[in-house]
Amino acid sequence: MTYLPQSSSESSAESSAQSPQPSWEPAPARRPRRTALAAGVLTTALLVGGGAGIGGAALWDTWQDEPSGTSDASAPATAQTVSDAPDRVDDGSVESVAEAVLPSVVQIEVSGPQGEGSGSGIILSEDGRILTNNHVVEVAAEGGALRVSFEDGTTAPATVLGTDPLTDTAVIQAEDVSGLTPAAIGDSAGLAVGQDVVAIGSPFGLDATVTSGIVSALDRPVNVGSDDAGNATTYPAIQTDAAINPGNSGGPLVDMSGAVVGINSSIRTAPSASGEASGSIGLGFAIPINEVLPIVDQMVAGETPTHARLGISVGDTDTDTVGEGAVIRELTAGSAAEDAGLQAGDVVTKVGERRITGADSLVATIRSYRPGDSVTVTYFRDGETATATLTLDSDAE
Repeated sequence: MTYLPQSSSESSAESSAQSPQPSWEPAPARRPRRTALAAGVLTTALLVGGGAGIGGAALWDTWQDEPSGTSDASAPATAQTVSDAPDRVDDGSVESVAEAVLPSVVQIEVSGPQGEGSGSGIILSEDGRILTNNHVVEVAAEGGALRVSFEDGTTAPATVLGTDPLTDTAVIQAEDVSGLTPAAIGDSAGLAVGQDVVAIGSPFGLDATVTSGIVSALDRPVNVGSDDAGNATTYPAIQTDAAINPGNSGGPLVDMSGAVVGINSSIRTAPSASGEASGSIGLGFAIPINEVLPIVDQMVAGETPTHARLGISVGDTDTDTVGEGAVIRELTAGSAAEDAGLQAGDVVTKVGERRITGADSLVATIRSYRPGDSVTVTYFRDGETATATLTLDSDAE
């Protein structure tokens, strides 16, 4: 069974969008004993900066009408960066990539009061630190349990070190393990449309499954849910046609050197005759690894993750009269946006060099930055285009 998370709103960079949004669903964790939940569509809350549901690849439903970040983040201290990792891929073939990466990928079995499910994870350290999706592990909250299965067939219980619903990431710790093979961490900022990639995980509980494809688009705004405060899980996704299905969530998307460039997290599906979502139709989405590494570092350190925010609420524009962009509905007093002179009614069309096509696009773009980053916002007001340079706020309390 697949879990279909809710569409979301975001509160670290902007707040509520009023236009209907497409329902993105995390590549749900496979859920064998729970009826799939239909994804709800919420307005986009964007204090622009923000969950999802129970483990697996999220789904972006087709029954809805369709309407860069910092690249110098350091990898977690226990993971290998590409420059430090041994040369594990000889010829750049899918076979060689699979041989190199499979030892660094795990299956995660999850159980809790809400049901059971399974997802995937990426080994970060020899002693069992593992990166996955928040929606994979959240079913284990309130007294649930996690068990990790490794490539050699051994298993171990695990505990949650940290979660971040706004980026749909989590770090868990497998207990009493050693000698594991950490994944090599790559550079998602260097990806190009058309380049080959490989996805690895446990779709529908089938562990150690390898699929291949290409990067079919970059910076695709994907909105898969919201947290209890209405903050949206929206990110600028890597789109791929490598088959991703429920249970792939949390597993790696890697380049042909075997380096992790993304975390497989959501898919778009067509509804089946029974009303439940189907599997892969060649539209899978991964969270760019560069944009979550600072969050991962914070979780590993036991800190509460922080996110960049503009301090505005936004909605989609009427493209027939205004064109593409995100219209500012409200501004938070004293926010970076207000201090920079932005006003309600302004239509944001670009952040840096990235074009803004709507509310989710703005949320995803701001989410790719860190608090304290300086950005140039291009906006349209009273028939004229203007720019403002500002320093992004933090959602830290």
